[in-house]
Amino acid sequence: MTRHCLPVSVSISRPRPRHRLAGLGLTLGLSLLGGCSVFAPPTQLHGIQVDKDDIAQLVTGTSTRADVAAALGSPTMKASFDDNTWIYISERTYLRIAQTPGVEDLVVYAISFDDDGILRGVRRLDEKDSQPVNVVSAKTQSPGTEASFLQQLLGNVGKFTPAGAGAGPGGQGAAGGGLGSNGGGGGFSGR
Repeated sequence: MTRHCLPVSVSISRPRPRHRLAGLGLTLGLSLLGGCSVFAPPTQLHGIQVDKDDIAQLVTGTSTRADVAAALGSPTMKASFDDNTWIYISERTYLRIAQTPGVEDLVVYAISFDDDGILRGVRRLDEKDSQPVNVVSAKTQSPGTEASFLQQLLGNVGKFTPAGAGAGPGGQGAAGGGLGSNGGGGGFSGR
């Protein structure tokens, strides 16, 4: 049995310019697609999420603080000067360009009680109820933080002793090398 070999020719060809452009276009398209919302992290929830159904369970004039706490949970905060006003805040945020947070939705409920703890009213607050807050960059001075020139000058009087004062025989104190059993200094005595 004889074997016949067929001539095989292998040719290595360069990729066509059309394929290069397609690869470049695909790479560019995928890099631009990275900024799309498909790859964005999900929105984040902050605070206590209050449903309208939970609010509907509350009856003005009959519901108590315990009923409100059972339906909505503990409040996000209480009003600064009124313990009879509970505030529930929920916020849904997302990440914008350069990872800065943006507010997608903000819901604020103010729930007020009378002095006996009975529900007086439920108000949903929005942006028109908000007030701007101006932040002051000045520092608040507190007494005792600034020392006068005289206090700085005389502040260390009595805290330090002159060299050799209080030292035992041999001219050294307890930290200077210790005292031996014969009363002489264990270190250099200057003799």
